[in-house]
Amino acid sequence: MKKRICLIHTGGTIGMIRSDKGYLPKEGYLETALLEISDLRNEKMPDFDLFEMSPLLDSSDMAVGDWNRIGEEIASRYDLYDGFVVLHGTDTMAYTASALSFMLEGLNKPVILTGSQIPLCEVRSDGRDNLITSLLIASEGKYNEVCLYFGGRLLRGNRATKMSADGLLAFDSPNCPRLAEAGISIRYLPVQKPPKTSESFSLCHLEDVPIGVLKVFPGIRFPIFEKLMTERLKGIVLETFGAGNIPGEGDALLPIIQRAFQAGSVITVCSQCPQGTVSLGTYKTSSPLKNAGAVSGFDMTTEACVAKLYYLFSKHYSKEEIKSLMEENLRGELTK
Repeated sequence: MKKRICLIHTGGTIGMIRSDKGYLPKEGYLETALLEISDLRNEKMPDFDLFEMSPLLDSSDMAVGDWNRIGEEIASRYDLYDGFVVLHGTDTMAYTASALSFMLEGLNKPVILTGSQIPLCEVRSDGRDNLITSLLIASEGKYNEVCLYFGGRLLRGNRATKMSADGLLAFDSPNCPRLAEAGISIRYLPVQKPPKTSESFSLCHLEDVPIGVLKVFPGIRFPIFEKLMTERLKGIVLETFGAGNIPGEGDALLPIIQRAFQAGSVITVCSQCPQGTVSLGTYKTSSPLKNAGAVSGFDMTTEACVAKLYYLFSKHYSKEEIKSLMEENLRGELTK
């Protein structure tokens, strides 16, 4: 019996059309475009139903409410399909993949995000292979988690990050092995599966809590950000140098972190390096961060850190619980 896949179109380059203002999404276009791809009707392909969200979004417009809508569409159809493929724009695809990995609790079916750098309306579109292969992977059910497929690579969703603005190999997961590689055949790789969360599936809606990302740079003046960090933000992702280092001027940051922590904020330290892990205390310039109340993001991507903070605050855990859970591997998002 053929597997049945739900194809959810959220917008993005893959389903855009040309206009005098540049590429833009058009409702109803994708259904017509899919009819022109004869391979989708090959007997080896799974059956699939297309659901188009409205309005269609350029992924740069994605927000927390849109993640909830995508999650609701998956949850409402969860028992009807063997897997899901979500068509999404590339700019924030890794953020959405990370968010869904936390929101879809007890997930036991594949959810594959994909898209393209070139629209289907163009001759050289990479969208055809990305779509066809994603549908096949979703139907085979080798990895029942949120994944991202692009350019021949199947990646863990909360480990993926966009590496190129215009290359067809747009995504990679520098701190996690690829789940599969698609060449002449689809070769699934032996990657450790994420921890099992629960026996039954459920959706956790995310609340739009104030979360920010602060990138450390040479010469940064931390006091400029003090009011924002201590009065407005519940979660802060601090992108530091190397393994968690801050400039020598960082002495100004430590009391700010302490005041933010006392005000209920959780500050997670990530590295600006795509590959490697934060190790607070390895260098003198990083150990004070831990003492001030910051937590280590280890080798999490910024996208995963942001999504995880949204998730944990939405679960209404205490500040101390959130600090502890940020350093725990919940969905395969980090390596300790």
